[in-house]
Amino acid sequence: MDGMGGVTETARRGLKQAGTLECRTIDKAFTAGAGKFLALQDVSLAVAPGEFVVIAGASGCGKSTLLRLVAGLDQPDRGSILVDGVAIDRPGLDRGLIFQEHRLMPWLTVEQNIALALQNTRISPAEKRAVIAEHIALVGLAGFERAYPRQLSGGMAQRAAIARGLVTRPEILLLDEPFGALDALTRIRLQGELQRIWMAERISMVLVTHDVEEAVFLADRVVVMTPRPGRISSVETIDLPRPRDRVGAGFVAHKASILRALGTDPHG
Repeated sequence: MDGMGGVTETARRGLKQAGTLECRTIDKAFTAGAGKFLALQDVSLAVAPGEFVVIAGASGCGKSTLLRLVAGLDQPDRGSILVDGVAIDRPGLDRGLIFQEHRLMPWLTVEQNIALALQNTRISPAEKRAVIAEHIALVGLAGFERAYPRQLSGGMAQRAAIARGLVTRPEILLLDEPFGALDALTRIRLQGELQRIWMAERISMVLVTHDVEEAVFLADRVVVMTPRPGRISSVETIDLPRPRDRVGAGFVAHKASILRALGTDPHG
C-alpha cells in the first residue's frame, strides 16, 4: 500500500522497475519572431532506475527544454517520453522538479512550503507531518522548520526546494541547474549534499548543467549536447568511486574528455 498513490500506480505500469526514463527520437521547435527554430533534434536517452545522469552543454543547447519535456510541462513535436513504460503528457507526482531559483513562497515557512507539494496526495495529517519532518532532516534543515525564506541563506533555501521536490517520493528527480545562482563555495557544498541525498534515496536523478566539474562529481553518466539544435553528441560513463576526489587523476581525465566533447580546450 502507498498512501501517496505512487507505488500502486507503479505496480500497474508493468514489469519495468520504478524510475525508468526513456526519451525516444525527440524533436522540439519554438517560434521566435517571424520564424521557428529547432531546439532539440532526434534526442534519444534512457535512464535506468536509481541512475544519476547529468546533461551537460552550453547555454541554448536545449538541455533545459529536454528537462521540461520530461517533467510534462511541454510536449515534444516528434517522439515520445516514457516513465516506467508509460507515455507521459502532463506533470505527475512520479517526477519531482527543482529549478535554479528555489521558488519558495515568501509568506510561508520551510515546512509550509514543503507541505504545498503534498496538497494533492491522500496521506493523513499525521503522515504528512512525519514525512515533512523526515525530508527536512534529510536536507539538513532540522531546526529551521518555522523559518521564512528571507531568514535563510541561498543554499538553505535551495535545500528546502530539494526537500519539497523529494517529499512526494518521486521516482525521478529532475534538476534544472539547481546551484547555478549560488556562490562557488556554497555550490560545492550543495553538490556534496545532493550526492549524499542521492546515495540515501537511490531514486533516478537527471540534472542539467553547464558546469563540467559538477557533472563529473555527481554523475554515473554525463550526456553531452551540441549547440542548437540540441543533439546528443557523446555519453561518458564516470567510473569513479564516491565520494569523488576533484583533483584526482581520474576526475581530471574525465573533465578533460568532456571539455573536448564540448569543443573546449581543457588546457585553456
